[in-house]
Parts: sequence; structure tokens; C-alpha cells
Amino acid sequence: MSILVDLILPIALAFIMFALGLGLTFDDFARVVRKPRDFFIGALSQTLLLPAVAFVLASIWQIHPELALGLMIIAAAPGGVTSNILTAFARGDVALSISLTAVISLACVITVPIIVTFSYGHFIDEAADRQISVAGTSISVFVIVALPVLIGLLVRRFATAVALGFEPVARKVSGLLFVLVLAAAIFQERSNIVPYFAEAGVITLVLNVSMMALACLLAHMFATGPKQRISIAIECGLQNGTLAIAVAVLLFGGGLAVVPAATYSLIMFATALIYIWVLRIRSD
Repeated sequence: MSILVDLILPIALAFIMFALGLGLTFDDFARVVRKPRDFFIGALSQTLLLPAVAFVLASIWQIHPELALGLMIIAAAPGGVTSNILTAFARGDVALSISLTAVISLACVITVPIIVTFSYGHFIDEAADRQISVAGTSISVFVIVALPVLIGLLVRRFATAVALGFEPVARKVSGLLFVLVLAAAIFQERSNIVPYFAEAGVITLVLNVSMMALACLLAHMFATGPKQRISIAIECGLQNGTLAIAVAVLLFGGGLAVVPAATYSLIMFATALIYIWVLRIRSD
């Protein structure tokens, strides 16, 4: 477990975020300024509404405090690169999806520590021996999340041919690393796999479906078109499970705090594919 926490997990997450950076250009960030309306609807839904919905569910649901903390961790995580791929399958606005993933992945240096620190104090114990520092958590998130994204972005900018050649390989490796991290998280809690996955599975399913529905509603009211609505819904439904697992392991030593990230990571693909299937049926 020590090797997983100290070496393998941070390296895996850093590589996944580096691969994300390879697929980005500075235009992905400039697009936010040129078309701010759709971006801000998606960003506010993911960074404010999603944690708020998770907090309400964790507060009214009778679950273990560490599972409530884990639910807030996955709600605080940004979207993953998979959301961009599934947005393309759903015929949504891929450029918007990429912009949301890029900006929120960098902004999570601020949002994740604040949400996680607050959630730990609220759900675990304000007087607990373990003190979670916002500044310390921000540094950790920056080193393993934001910095690799920035490095990948710079490689794409100044060594474009290298980045374009390596990006397909990096994406495949990232997918494999995600599966391995998820499998390791499940294996760690294998003795409690049935009761806690059953307990966390229902609430993470409710969170995922509720958030996608709310994002669809807000996007229908304020977004500029149907493609943008699709992008916002998928982006708000698919979170960076690897980051959530890493935060739970690095800050809290894993345990039950990992379980919601693991269950959500499994559920979100199923709900996203069902959503895409419904969209395809309606469009045919």
C-alpha cells in the first residue's frame, strides 16, 4: 500500500494529466473568452452545482461519514478526458467539452482543496487529530494535476509533431492506468466490497443521474444550442475518477473514502452510454 500511495498512484495520475495536456492547445482556453456563455453554464454546473447536490445527498442519506467524504471528493473532481470522447460519440460540441475539461482541471487546484477540507471538517470531525490544510492540498493537486497538464500543453505548443505522434499512445496508456487504479481501489476494500459498494452505489447513482438531469435542464434553459446541451450534460456526469481516488488515498490513506469514487467511475460510463443511446434513437 505504501508503494501505491507514495509512488505508483501519483505517477499514474500525473501521466494521465500529461496526456490530457498533449491534446490541448491554447485555443482551447481562448475559446472560453470568445464563447463564454456555454462555458460558464457548464463550469458553474460542475464546480458549484455538482458539489452542492452531493452535499445535500450526503447530508440527508444515512451513510458512513467516510463514504460521505468520498462522495464530496468525486463531486469536487473535474471532468476526465473520457468526457471529450463520449461527447464526440453523442455528436455534441467537442470543442466546448475540451475547454471545460482543460480549464476546470487547472481550476481544481483551488476548488478541490476547499471542498475537500470543508467536507472533512463537516462529515468526519471538526476536532479530528488529522488536520487537512487547504494550502498543502493545493500544492499536492498542483504538482500531480495542473503541472503535468501545463507541461503537456507546452509540449503540444513547442513540439507539435512529437505531441501529435505520442498522444494516441498516451491516451491508451492513460486508459490502462485508469483501469489499474480503479482495480487497485476496489481490491483495497475487497473485504467490505459487497456492503459498502451497495451502500455507496445507490447514492453515487442518484448523484450521477440527478446531476446529468439538472445540467440538461440548465443547459436547455440557457445554452446556445442542442450540441452544447449534450456537452454540458456529459461533462457534468463524467468525473476524473483517478484524481478522486488519488485524493482519497494520498490525503486519507484510502479506506472508505475511495469507495464512492470507484462506484461512481463504474456507474458514470453506463449512464453516459444510455444517455447517448437515447440521443441516437431520438435523432434517427
